[in-house]
Amino acid sequence: MGRLAGFKYREVVRRLKQLGFQFDRQAAGSHEIWFSPTANRYTTIPNHPGDIPEGTLRAQRAKTKSYQNQRASFCAGGSAIASTRTSFNR
Repeated sequence: MGRLAGFKYREVVRRLKQLGFQFDRQAAGSHEIWFSPTANRYTTIPNHPGDIPEGTLRAQRAKTKSYQNQRASFCAGGSAIASTRTSFNR
């Protein structure tokens, strides 16, 4: 498993909120569209049971990469996840 493996939907949403993303709308099926008004970017997150595939997380990371430079870390705020898992922005 790679560095981005093992993240659940709720963990990804929590981190997107920390970056300033907001839920925008429901997409097809079990996918959601999130928007960052600060970065003026959209990203699509699957809301499936279990872990989100690593390739999907890499794509999301690429979409949010420019915004990450404005924030200290995807795991900012002393999240318990930050101490137990590799940071999503690596």
